[in-house]
Amino acid sequence: MEKIFYFILSYLIGSIPFGYLLCKTVKGIDIRKYGSGNIGATNVYRVCGWKLGFPVLIFDILKGFFPVFLGKILKYSIPLIFVGGLFSIVGHSFSIFLKGKGGKGVATSFGVLVGLLPLPALFSFLIWLIVVLTTRFVSLGSILGSFFLPIFVIYFYTDNRFLFSISVLIFVFIIFTHRENIKRLLKRKENRITLPWEKK
Repeated sequence: MEKIFYFILSYLIGSIPFGYLLCKTVKGIDIRKYGSGNIGATNVYRVCGWKLGFPVLIFDILKGFFPVFLGKILKYSIPLIFVGGLFSIVGHSFSIFLKGKGGKGVATSFGVLVGLLPLPALFSFLIWLIVVLTTRFVSLGSILGSFFLPIFVIYFYTDNRFLFSISVLIFVFIIFTHRENIKRLLKRKENRITLPWEKK
């Protein structure tokens, strides 16, 4: 029962729609009705600016990190902890508080990776950062960062098939949640992001 409670708690934590809550509380708007309609940090940043976008990013990362941290405190096995992290990612993307809708899971996935695979997470983040800074496409950065994740896992955790499987699963999930972005990228209709220092 304890493990089932752990999975349920992980899902509920992941389901907390911080983007929606902060925009509703601070700006009085339903972020789902603006921009891309996504509750994640990127859309919050585009619509409400970095002062709300940055806190949403941090909270969404913590949603993924906390179940991993809790699992380690409870001394669960790595596979079990990963399942808890996966539940938090699913919760973010399919929130029970938003009738099964949510964000794309990048920040929450990153939180899980920081807890489980810190070095691959760091290098994947650097890939994301470089791509975003050079192209201004957050979606492309997320896709390429997740694409290189399994490669970094192989490099730092040689012959660990389970961890490699985790990284591949996360990559597939990111591709799934970014399927519309991929279509827009191929049609050259994807929106670029304006960085904070570029705003007038």
